[in-house]
Amino acid sequence: MLATAYKVAHLEHDFVKWDPFEILEIDPASSERDIRKAYRKLSLIYHPDKETGDEQKFMLIAKAYAALTDEEARKNWETYGNPDGPGATSFGIALPSWIVEKENSLWVLGLYAAVFMIALPVAVGVWWYRSAKYGEDQVLLDTSHLYLYFINKCQTLTLRRVIMILAASLEFEKSHNPEVVLRPTDDVELPALIKQLPNFNEKNKERPLCYEYSIKARALIYAHLLRIPLSPGLDEDRRYVLRKCPALLAEFVHCASQLTMLGLAGRISRIPKLETLEAAMRLCALLVQAQWEHSHQFLQLPHVTEDLLKHLSGRRRCIRSLHQLCALPADERRALFRSLSDAQYEDVLHCLEGMPLIELSVRTEVLDDEDEGVITAESIVTVTATLKRKPLLSNAREGPAQPETEEPSGAEDGETSAAGDAKEVKENSPHVRNNKPKGWEKSRNKKKGGKGAKGKKKGPPQGKKGGKQQVAELKEEQQPATRDEEEVAPEDDEESNSEDSEDEGQRNHQHHRQSQQNHVSGGAKSAVAEEEDDDWQSIQHKVSKKDKNLEKKSRRSHGVHCPLFPEDKQEFWWVYLVDKKQRSLATVPFLVTSLVDVEEAVLKFTAPSRPGVYNYTLQVRSDSYRDLDVSQNLRLDVKPAQKVVESHPQWDISEDEADRADEEDSAVEDSDLAASEGSEYED
Repeated sequence: MLATAYKVAHLEHDFVKWDPFEILEIDPASSERDIRKAYRKLSLIYHPDKETGDEQKFMLIAKAYAALTDEEARKNWETYGNPDGPGATSFGIALPSWIVEKENSLWVLGLYAAVFMIALPVAVGVWWYRSAKYGEDQVLLDTSHLYLYFINKCQTLTLRRVIMILAASLEFEKSHNPEVVLRPTDDVELPALIKQLPNFNEKNKERPLCYEYSIKARALIYAHLLRIPLSPGLDEDRRYVLRKCPALLAEFVHCASQLTMLGLAGRISRIPKLETLEAAMRLCALLVQAQWEHSHQFLQLPHVTEDLLKHLSGRRRCIRSLHQLCALPADERRALFRSLSDAQYEDVLHCLEGMPLIELSVRTEVLDDEDEGVITAESIVTVTATLKRKPLLSNAREGPAQPETEEPSGAEDGETSAAGDAKEVKENSPHVRNNKPKGWEKSRNKKKGGKGAKGKKKGPPQGKKGGKQQVAELKEEQQPATRDEEEVAPEDDEESNSEDSEDEGQRNHQHHRQSQQNHVSGGAKSAVAEEEDDDWQSIQHKVSKKDKNLEKKSRRSHGVHCPLFPEDKQEFWWVYLVDKKQRSLATVPFLVTSLVDVEEAVLKFTAPSRPGVYNYTLQVRSDSYRDLDVSQNLRLDVKPAQKVVESHPQWDISEDEADRADEEDSAVEDSDLAASEGSEYED
C-alpha cells in the first residue's frame, strides 16, 4: 500500500499544453513582424533539407506559425487550445503489458474461463440453492412443511404439543443449519436435565419429534420456561434456540391461518381450531418472559418473589392482574411492595411505565360502495382497528383499567354496531344538521292561519322577536320619508295611517320570505360543498392508506422488559377477527410491528351469505407480555344483497328502429358527399 501511494504521488502528467509562442521562442506580446522573423530564423535551422534539420520540430514550428498568422487557425487555438479545432477525446484502461503478450495468451484465456465460466456460475448457483431453501423471515421451507403437516394432522394442539413441534424445527438440526454446535458433553448433561423436567415425554416415538436434536431443543425450552440454571455450554445453546423462536412461531401462526382459510374455502376437510393458533401466540409471550403457562403474571416484574406473590394475591386484597395493580392509589401500591427497598420499588414502577396499555377502536365498512355503512351478504367487509398505545402506569390516574371492552351496538332493538355507527354518523354529520328546521322555519309553521281577511286593518306582526326587529329596522329606515310627508301633508287622517301600516306589513312579509329563501339556498350550497369536501377527504384517506400498505413496515416499536431473553425484543401485536359462534378464525392474523403511538391494522373478510346478525370478536394479542391482551366484540347486521339489474331497456332496439337509423345515417353521408362534390365543381 505504501508503494502504491508513493507511485501515485510521483506520477508524471502526460498532458502538455500546446503553446505556439513557446514553440517559436517568442514573447506572447510579440507583433506579427516578430512572429515572421522568428519563423524564418527557426526554419533555417530545423528545415529537413538542412544539416541541422528536424522534421517533427519543423512541423511544430509551421503549425505554430500558421496558428498565429491565419485568422481561423488562431481562433481555433484560442477557443479549443488547438489550431485544428476541437478533437475527439479518447479514454483507455491501462493494462499490464504481460496480459497482451503473445506467450501469455493461454494463461489469460484460462484465467478468464475460470473466473467467468466456472467461478461465477458456481457462486450464483450456491447463492440460489441457499436462498431457495428459505421462505419469509428466513425460515426454512422444510420447517414450514413440517408445521403444515402436524397442524393438518391434528386440529387441536395444546401448548405442550406446540412446544414439541417447535423444537422439531429443522433450524436446530446440524445438516440443515451449520451454525448448530454438537457438544460431547450433551450425552451427560441432557439426561440429567431431562430428569428435572415434569411431563417431558421423552419416550415419544413420533418422527421427527423423537430425534436427538428435537429432544435437546425441547429440553432447553422447558428449562427456560421453568427458569432452571444450566451449564455454560447448554446455556449458550439455549440462547441460540430462543433467538430463533419468535420467527418460527410467527411462521407457525401463518401456517395455521393458511390452513384455516383453505378450510373455510372448502379446499381441505380439517380446519385447525382457534386454540392451536392462540397456543402458539401465548407460547411466544411465555418464552420472552421465561414463564410457564400457569405462572403468575406478576413474575414479569422485577424483584417479585413467591412470597410477595402470596401477599399480593391474598384474600384481603386479591389483585389478579397488572391493570388492577396500576389502578391502585400510589400509597396503597407502595404498601403492597413494602418488602422492597425504594430502589427496587422504583424498578417496579419503571417496568410498569414501560408496559403498554392499548386503547382499541374499531370501524367496519364496505369500501368502494355507495353506502359503505351497510353490510350486504357476501360483500368484502373491511375492519379497521386503530391501536393507541399508552403507558400502563398512567392508567392509575385515569381510573380502573378495562382490558376487554365490548363495543356498544349503537342501534336499537338488536341492531348491529355497524348499522348503529352508520346511524350515528348520519345523525351527527353536518349534512343532517343543516337540514334541521331553523328558528325562522318554526315561526313560519306556527303562523299558519294568522293572516286575517284582506279587508281588515292590521298592525305589524307580533309573532316573533325576529319580526319585531325587522319591523323596527324598516321603521328606522322609513323615518325620514315619513317626516317629509308630515311636513307636506300634516292633516292625514287615521285611514291613511292604517293603509300605510298595512302596506308596511306586506313589505315586511315579502322581505321575510326573501330572507328565508336566501337562508335555504345558502344552507343547500354549504351542504353540497361540505359533502364534496368529505368525499375528497375520504378519497385522499384511501389513497394515503394504500400508499402506507405498500410501504415496508419497520420493526421498531418499544423495547420489552425481558431480562432472561437472550436479545433485545420489540413489542409486536397480533390482530385478528374471530367468529364467536363458530369459534374459528375469520381473518388472517395481522402482525403489527411498528406501534409507537398509534397504528392501524386493516383486516378484510367476506360477509356471510345469509342475512342476519353475526357476532365477532376482534382480538389484539401481545407476543411479548402476558395479561395485556385486548378484545372487543362486534355485531354485524348483514343485509340482503341488492339484485343485479339484468334488463337494460336503453339497449333494446327493434329491427324497424335499427333500419330507420341506418337509413338516416346513409342519407347524412349522401348529403355530405354531394356537398363536397359541389364545392369541388365550384373551384
